[in-house]
Amino acid sequence: MTTTVPTTGAAPSTTTPKQASTAKLDAPALVARLRAGFASGRTRPIDWRRAQLKALRTLLTERESELLDALAADLGKPRLEAWATDIGFVINEIDYFLKHLRRWTKPARVRTPLATKPSKARVVREPLGLVLIIAPWNYPVQLSLSPLVGAIAAGNVTVLKPSEVAPATSAVLARLVPEYLDPDAVAVVEGAVPETQALLAQRWDHILYTGNGRVGRVVMEAAAPHLTPVTLELGGKSPAIIDASANLEVAARRIAWGKFLNAGQTCIAPDYVLVARGLEDRFVELVRRCVFDFYGQDPKASPDFARVVNGAHFDRLVGLLDSGTPAVGGEHDAATRYIAPTVLRDVTPESPVMQEEIFGPILPVLPIADAEEAVAFVNGREKPLALYVFAKDASVVRTVLEGTSSGGACVNATLFHVAVTELPFGGVGESGMGAYHGKASFDVFSHAKSVLKRATRPDPALAYPPYTERKEKLTRRFL
Repeated sequence: MTTTVPTTGAAPSTTTPKQASTAKLDAPALVARLRAGFASGRTRPIDWRRAQLKALRTLLTERESELLDALAADLGKPRLEAWATDIGFVINEIDYFLKHLRRWTKPARVRTPLATKPSKARVVREPLGLVLIIAPWNYPVQLSLSPLVGAIAAGNVTVLKPSEVAPATSAVLARLVPEYLDPDAVAVVEGAVPETQALLAQRWDHILYTGNGRVGRVVMEAAAPHLTPVTLELGGKSPAIIDASANLEVAARRIAWGKFLNAGQTCIAPDYVLVARGLEDRFVELVRRCVFDFYGQDPKASPDFARVVNGAHFDRLVGLLDSGTPAVGGEHDAATRYIAPTVLRDVTPESPVMQEEIFGPILPVLPIADAEEAVAFVNGREKPLALYVFAKDASVVRTVLEGTSSGGACVNATLFHVAVTELPFGGVGESGMGAYHGKASFDVFSHAKSVLKRATRPDPALAYPPYTERKEKLTRRFL
């Protein structure tokens, strides 16, 4: 099957330069080698899985500086921000798995009904086999290695395809992963569209893709001939709703932080704000103060504000600035791929900035009358990956959460739900399907096999033909 695969970035579609492959990819040979590794049984023992997770943790700690340098080169990420969101995040995930993995892998006993007795039944978690992880560029360490943690822990062999749009990080991962992890169980493939096409043409036991909906559809199309299950972590326009009862200062600060982290290049960043009518001016002024507090009078000079990943995405974002009036920011510099933290006023629902996921440091602000209008506004669009509601009034929170559907949600916060390892992370509808993080990662990369063991005696004739009237009465009574 030949499938056209666009670049695998997490943002709305743009044309990006193709990265030259370091070597010609022989995808069938790679798949055959890894399948042989899986068939050997090497990945099944719990001790092997734990050893690989510990080795991955060692990679993140020993080679932290190289990873941080790569993240700075690709996205201008501040070191603390990069460590917390890319490296520290994965370390926490690994530690959680090491704590719980033995319990998760134990067969789970279940009760059996009278009709099957004497018998015992259990659910056995077994690895799926060969997994493909296609990662995006915006958090290129976290979104490559966090799903890899789940795949390894479940006992799979894995091919990891980092994004060519973050070439420095891709190169570091391709160099370091074989130094620390079993090369017969984990492989990193660099490259761009041709390499992704070649990989998707193979048969996989599971594919996890993080990116945009257009490429997500391509992944599903490629998976369909083999009936390969997919997990799609997509995006969408995640709203932040501010009720009249909200603590406006806290709302402004937390929305500004969630929006301008990584220069807005976060799949769950607040994409736009619906604020109670009459509070717009105050909210915008509070965000202005937050920008000053976070990044100083000139955010361009701040070491704590990241950059847009490349020229194509920069040009797309600059074009969106014309969708409204910049009330905060609006400045930009193509030479350094800098776009200031920006708040747009005078935006309409029909404005270009409201038609696609922004994926940059631009925050449209629209007034709404109340929670009911906010719910109607959100429900008039595709289901978002995240939703944020700021309110002290519990009835407002209930109205929003019960009246909308989103991959995840926060009340009086942004982004932090992904930091809770016990919470599955995933989308719904246009924002994705399936979930991972913590136990959800182990589950998504495992098959829950039902096993029943029945004694050979007694073996009553009741279960076998011929079906007499007496057998029917007994069956109806005890089944």
